[in-house]
Amino acid sequence: MEKLSRITINPNVCLGQPTVRGMRITVSVILKMLASGKSIFEVLEAYPELEVEDVQQAIKYAAWVVSDQIQMMPAASGNYWHESDPPYSNFYGF
Repeated sequence: MEKLSRITINPNVCLGQPTVRGMRITVSVILKMLASGKSIFEVLEAYPELEVEDVQQAIKYAAWVVSDQIQMMPAASGNYWHESDPPYSNFYGF
C-alpha cells in the first residue's frame, strides 16, 4: 500500500478520528459529502484549505480500511452470529 501521508491520526485531534493533515477535517466528513452526491469540486469548495490529493487520499484510506474488515457471511442454515445477539447464543444453539 502506498503511504497516505496526508491522513493523520492524533488522539488530541477530533477524538483520534482520521483527519486530513491534522486540520480537524475528518475523513468521514469528506466521505459523507461524496456519498451524498457531492463532487470533489464541491468538497473543495466547502473546504478551501483542502487539495485534490487530500480528497483522493481520504478515499484511498477508506478503501484500505474497508478491505481490512472481516465480514461474517450467514451460513446456509441460518446459524450465524449477529451483533445484537448475546455472545455465542444462536451460533452454538444455546
